[in-house]
Amino acid sequence: MSNLPRVTAVIATIGRPELLRRAVRSLLAQDYPGEVEVIVSYDHIAIDPLEDVAVPAGRTLRTVANQHRQGLAGGRNTGAQLGTGELIGFCDDDDEWLPGKLDAQVRLWREHPEAAAVSCSVLLRSDGRDHRMLAPARAEFEDLLRDRVAALHSTSTIYRREDLLPGGAIGPFDEELPASYGEDYDFLLRTARTGPILSVTAPLVRVLWDRPSFFARRWENMAAGLTYLLRKFPEFESSPRGRPARRAGGVL
Repeated sequence: MSNLPRVTAVIATIGRPELLRRAVRSLLAQDYPGEVEVIVSYDHIAIDPLEDVAVPAGRTLRTVANQHRQGLAGGRNTGAQLGTGELIGFCDDDDEWLPGKLDAQVRLWREHPEAAAVSCSVLLRSDGRDHRMLAPARAEFEDLLRDRVAALHSTSTIYRREDLLPGGAIGPFDEELPASYGEDYDFLLRTARTGPILSVTAPLVRVLWDRPSFFARRWENMAAGLTYLLRKFPEFESSPRGRPARRAGGVL
């Protein structure tokens, strides 16, 4: 185990106890032979110590308070800064990692150390059924200017933890983004600026897709987030690949 990178797995939660426990157990149950550190960041709510969750050998579980601005970005940044792993991944509190995820991703990264991040394909759970959403084997910055690439999900992607710290190659999640709209896309764009995002083509996470979007009919929030991203990434205007996405409204 000593020659494999420790992985920090972060869940930022708003306190959905049953779903959260399922997510936590899926992280602890990874068959990756290296160490896995699970950090649950509670978003300005009472901390549930999760004492009923069994923690296997080679795994640790910590429950902490969000030490940053309220919201998903602040919770993720708290986990990244408190973590001790060389690599880091995130899981929404209603999603789950499937067996083999970390093992396959770390193997791929070792074969391609030039990668800025490693993702995987996704199973979308809707109406009691799983639907595959396949991630591209390789995505670069120009590809993401043209297309959001929804299969590159926050629950499916791992990073070098040091890259996500203040002053790191990617930096922390943007806590200033209006209403957090487009947060994951912003992070993917910043990641791809530093190098390619590679993916294991097998679907190794399950994402719950039964709830309506938080942003449904919140047009002002969506417009503010879009405007912020367009200003933050001038390449949407200057790049030949970015301009069609902007004109078509496909930025997010």
